[in-house]
Amino acid sequence: MPRLSVLSEVQRRMLEFFPCMESDHVPWAPLDKPLSESTVAIVTTAGLHLRDDKPFNRDHPGGESTYRILPADADQADIVQSHFSIGFDRTAIYRDINITYPIDRMRELVDNGVIGSMAPNNYSFMGALRDCTVVAEQTGPEVAQRLKDEGADLVFLTPT
Repeated sequence: MPRLSVLSEVQRRMLEFFPCMESDHVPWAPLDKPLSESTVAIVTTAGLHLRDDKPFNRDHPGGESTYRILPADADQADIVQSHFSIGFDRTAIYRDINITYPIDRMRELVDNGVIGSMAPNNYSFMGALRDCTVVAEQTGPEVAQRLKDEGADLVFLTPT
């Protein structure tokens, strides 16, 4: 992301007035067991999905608020990205998906006994949303319930 000082006036104003949700409530819960006994899931806003899944919709007004399921045992070659934004450089993720979806690092932590296990599924949203209302009120709580039902004790968030 560039410094505001190097952007044009139009770009700078757009970023300064970009809508940002604010909340007085932080949905935080302390971990009630050791990390070595915990089940972890990844949630990313990198717009990742399985190769045969529907890509995120570029033309959806304000950005697409749905999510895609990434099975924890999915092969990296089967995961692609359809995240789009004029200010988003995909190069690093093309070289190593772990930049935004650290699945290999999580598997290593499980193998080394640092984390108890991986949840069966991880989830990906589209980033760069102009309106986060649907995620905050519908799809976010839906994914939270799915994670809870799948036994996730904690979630590693990777914003993109």
